[in-house]
Amino acid sequence: MIDAGVISGVSVSHVRASVDEIAAACREDERTVVRDLLARDGVTEAFAIQTCNRAEAYVVTDRAAEGAAALSDFAPDVRDGAIVHMDHEESIRHLMRVAAGLESLVLGEDQILGQLRTATEEARAAGGIGAMLDDALTKAVHVGERARTETRINEGVVSLGSAAVALADAETDVEGATALVVGAGEMGALAARALDAADVGALIVANRTVPRAEHLATEVDADARAVGLDDAPAAAREADIVIAATGSSTYVLDRAALEGAGETVLIDIAQPRDVDPDAVAVEGVTLRDIDALRSVTAETREQRAREAEQVEAMIDEEFERLLDAYKRKRADDAISAMYESAEIVKERELDTALSKLEAQGELTDEQRETVAALADALVGQLLAAPTKSLRDAAAEDDWTTIQTAMQLFDPEFGGSTPPTADATPDDSLLDGIPDGIAESADIPPHVLEQLSDD
Repeated sequence: MIDAGVISGVSVSHVRASVDEIAAACREDERTVVRDLLARDGVTEAFAIQTCNRAEAYVVTDRAAEGAAALSDFAPDVRDGAIVHMDHEESIRHLMRVAAGLESLVLGEDQILGQLRTATEEARAAGGIGAMLDDALTKAVHVGERARTETRINEGVVSLGSAAVALADAETDVEGATALVVGAGEMGALAARALDAADVGALIVANRTVPRAEHLATEVDADARAVGLDDAPAAAREADIVIAATGSSTYVLDRAALEGAGETVLIDIAQPRDVDPDAVAVEGVTLRDIDALRSVTAETREQRAREAEQVEAMIDEEFERLLDAYKRKRADDAISAMYESAEIVKERELDTALSKLEAQGELTDEQRETVAALADALVGQLLAAPTKSLRDAAAEDDWTTIQTAMQLFDPEFGGSTPPTADATPDDSLLDGIPDGIAESADIPPHVLEQLSDD
């Protein structure tokens, strides 16, 4: 099978979309998104990534128009201005920028790299990763790793969790406070560690699975305890600071749960929201969400701007390498298909020709080899010009020529029709030999006579 096609992408992220719009674009899970995309006309590969900052999907199709159609209703409930559609090259570059942390709310944050790897495995499990996306995602992860080892893009505030603690500290005194972290996943763990580093007086970790919360509680130096998610409302009423980061599809804390909580700062970094926005009406409650983190991350973004320039240059370099690899592979695939098709026809016609010659008298091994050499020479010389044209097309980004060649030179071409016993010389590959070919193939005169007399 020939690996062909183009990548199309769509993104709903914090760059243009609100928290609610990102939530509206997210589905049940990434694997479900991939399976849905694979069921659409023309889609051969699919990938999706969903985080608190973004909901994105990518597909591979034979033609860009098919990809655009497959992604046209990706986020039907989101306004057009919040949706970004990307073509082949834009999709590749965007994936690299995402992996490097340049598209994150916290510039250069590390968590996105792990999220990208996890999303890739989810897509692979759903059968969505083929040669095209595998190359693009592998390159993106490579760029992300280089960005963090060769630059200082991830120094300072490095996650939404630590940014949330910084925002809480701007609203109240974190040191010595009682803090509740709702959710013991990756973001919750980062928030808990950041609170611990800020010297909170006590820490409560609420999670659906209590053992996981208990494990996180043992990892911090602060006085910490674990509770179940059902106990989160009660824990919130005794906390000064609440950072919510679960994967719950419904509110974990509503207005009623926070009545009487007193002075409480809630930072909701969950996607979708963990805290009912109506809770802001409760006296003493200060509620902030991901959108409010922009002010905290602005300083970090400014500090990392110079490092980001280095990462941009790195992306340019790796982007060109990947495009060159795609070009070579695409041209090689088309050339390989062309030669495979020609080889099938050549072998069929060669068998026919040798059978006719054998009918006139037994051929020596040398004569058979000479006729075979003639057939090889014909194929080689006839395909030399198309081969060069395809390599030139790849170098010039002429995908139309390459795609056309892939369609014309189907390896199955001619393979299902065996030579017939009454085939005439006009059906033979040896008919109409161009001038000079016979001489270059060293065909003995008596064999040529047999061919011409047949």
